[in-house]
Amino acid sequence: MRRRCSFKSWAAAICHYGLGLALVLAAGCASAVPPPPPSQATGAAAKFHEGQIVETSGGHSVSPDQLFVALQGQDVVYLGEEHHNRFHIDSALLVLERLVAAGRHPVLAMEMFGWDNQPALDRYVSSEDLTREEFLNQIHWPQSWGGPFEDYEPLVRFAKEHRLRLVALNPPKAVVRAVATRGLDQARRGAEMTRWGLEDETIVDDPAYREKILQQLRACHDGGSEAMYRTMYEASMVRDEGMAKVIAAELQRIGASGDPSAGPVVSYTGGGHVQFHLPVPKRVARRIGAVRQATIYMTSYAPDRMDDIQSMISERIADYLWLTSVSAHGLPRRCR
Repeated sequence: MRRRCSFKSWAAAICHYGLGLALVLAAGCASAVPPPPPSQATGAAAKFHEGQIVETSGGHSVSPDQLFVALQGQDVVYLGEEHHNRFHIDSALLVLERLVAAGRHPVLAMEMFGWDNQPALDRYVSSEDLTREEFLNQIHWPQSWGGPFEDYEPLVRFAKEHRLRLVALNPPKAVVRAVATRGLDQARRGAEMTRWGLEDETIVDDPAYREKILQQLRACHDGGSEAMYRTMYEASMVRDEGMAKVIAAELQRIGASGDPSAGPVVSYTGGGHVQFHLPVPKRVARRIGAVRQATIYMTSYAPDRMDDIQSMISERIADYLWLTSVSAHGLPRRCR
């Protein structure tokens, strides 16, 4: 079975959080799904193309206008990217632009910022008294996320120009590192979990989520110890539960505002955090109950990826699959 491994996944984001050589070697794995039968893939080759948006429930294409009509009725819109793919940033900007043009005031929630970055985010977006250089210094961008800030700056700039609320999704790096190195039980007793009010937080160990994440870990880093897989899995749980906690809080804030134009929450993360609704959307639904959510999985289109694309559709990796140009970094990497 061919496995697909890429930096758009949850595990790669753990690597961004600096958890050491073992995690770097684990290279993020996106969904591990079997290719379709050859006859099905052959039929798909003629219908897939760059820029296409596919509604996976029926396997049919939708126009951008049809997509945006559907998104206006959502409480949360999840956009899953390949990290540092500017074409995915452009797609997210298009979603935000259409929502604003329709008179909505979306909340932009980004994986690229930790909770400890929120004060600097608030100040930078809402006022002019913090320069770009001061902002990047305060959030310690090279250490907290890394790579060119210019890749994600268009989203931050859009929030600033339109005075949108910009929310940090990620639990602080120190929290994730503690779980990944010591395990969840021991980390709960540590100062960092207490500092951020997570010592008694319910972290749901969902069986379907566990199966998918551990499958991807083993496929993309064969030969790791069970202890390493366990702590990486627990770090993944904490990150996704933490993101869900933030989104749920924003939904409650929007509901309490009584403003019909407020929202939706637009969540921008690596694709691994939206796959099959398991990592974050399902956790938000547990916290909120009745919630309208749509997931959009953005992936690079290339003629030799037809099997991968068809697999993502048939397995319904998200509600919508958005095929974009390949980034300057190339196609998603495969596990060896």
